[in-house]
Amino acid sequence: MISHRHKYRAIVAAIVATMLVLPAPVCAQTAPTTPSAAAPQSDTAAPPAIATPATGPVTGSPDIALKLPRDLSPWGMFMAADIVVKAVMVSLAFASVLTWTIWFAKAIELMFARRRMRTAIEKLAHAKSWSEANVRTKGRDVGVAAMLRATDTELRMSADAHSASGIKERIASRLERLEAAAGRQMIRGTGILATIGATAPFVGLFGTVWGIMNSFIGISKSHTTNLAVVAPGIAEALLATALGLVAAIPAVVMYNMFSRWIAGYRALHADAAAEILRIVSRDLDRGAFDQHPADRRRAIAAE
Repeated sequence: MISHRHKYRAIVAAIVATMLVLPAPVCAQTAPTTPSAAAPQSDTAAPPAIATPATGPVTGSPDIALKLPRDLSPWGMFMAADIVVKAVMVSLAFASVLTWTIWFAKAIELMFARRRMRTAIEKLAHAKSWSEANVRTKGRDVGVAAMLRATDTELRMSADAHSASGIKERIASRLERLEAAAGRQMIRGTGILATIGATAPFVGLFGTVWGIMNSFIGISKSHTTNLAVVAPGIAEALLATALGLVAAIPAVVMYNMFSRWIAGYRALHADAAAEILRIVSRDLDRGAFDQHPADRRRAIAAE
């Protein structure tokens, strides 16, 4: 009986000891840390740390920073552009220079040609006969001189003709061809303006597409959408578009301007042809061309 009591007491004592020993490490792990009594308390608390938004890891950021252009001026963007974009920019710059060169040369040519035609028309308007018209405009203007030579050639070839209306019709045909030839000669070079005005925007658009493709390739290689990676390629692409517009807009404006000027120049040729036909018609009615062509030439030289 006594032995059983000793066993029960031993079991109870073991249970109580287990319950007292086990909570100690648990409490040690979960107990909050308190400042040490020996540590001095500062009067001012440290400022809280400012949380910054995470931008995500950038793979190879030092290499990207070294490859980015530091100058985003037009020249800096050109130097940092891809070889294809550079070729597009150079071609558009050449087209722009060619446009202004054609404008300068053709404007001077048209200005002097129209002035000479107006002067010749005034002299033809004051001429009373065919011989006087030749004397007044001899060597004065290339265009009018060619029309006078063509008219004189037709008069010599029609010296034995008896129909005045037929002579005037043939002279009018010759003058009409000279007018068309003068228009074709004056319009030379303006076709380049039309070509530049029609194709330059699309060439610039090609450079834009290529630059944007390079930007997406840079995004794929760097695994980041950082603006510093995307911005240079887009800037180069927009520069190509701008150069395309700079080349195309003046070309279109100049082509339309030259079309109006050349139409006015052809109208001056038509006025000169009308004056020549009126002079020839008056002389035909007077019978001035009834004599032999040789005698007619001597009479013209005598005058």
